[in-house]
Amino acid sequence: MPDEPRISPLPPEEWEGDVKRILEAVPGGVENRLGENNIFPTLARHPDLFQAWLRLGGYLLTSGKLPGPDRELLILRTALNCGSSYEWGQHVRISLAGGMGRDSVDRVLDGPDADGWSAHEAALLRAADELHEGSRISEETWAMLSETYDSERLIEATMVVGHYHMVAFALNTFGVELDEGLEPLPER
Repeated sequence: MPDEPRISPLPPEEWEGDVKRILEAVPGGVENRLGENNIFPTLARHPDLFQAWLRLGGYLLTSGKLPGPDRELLILRTALNCGSSYEWGQHVRISLAGGMGRDSVDRVLDGPDADGWSAHEAALLRAADELHEGSRISEETWAMLSETYDSERLIEATMVVGHYHMVAFALNTFGVELDEGLEPLPER
């Protein structure tokens, strides 16, 4: 990652119109304005794309059909696979705030074969790995997920991994710096 961001966050004095309204918002269950998270004012440098991206990202994060812990396992494993410290830090915070245990968050680092995962949880982590490595979920993993997920959840799980790959690519490329209090991706 570069020492300095390649694209710095849009400073508050340059926030205008809809972008200003979004960046000054404090969503329910969140302590800070969105603009206090480096990802948002960085992406706000492209206002139209930023607003379009927020709709999809917001849906996947808060309105989708996946249970929160399942979604977070997929995102944390994707952050690890992509080496995205910012994505990891944000989603460790989200996972812990959503009730996921610290032991589960830490176990994501050890992958789907680590002791302690249910068959379903291991399949989620394996799906994230398979999508990362080969752009496809294997028949075996698909069959395992199909035991607990309907078609909508299977679609959404795949889209969550793809979406957070895209986000990780952007965060890593732009050099988005960790917000205060976010833990970095552990060295491996």
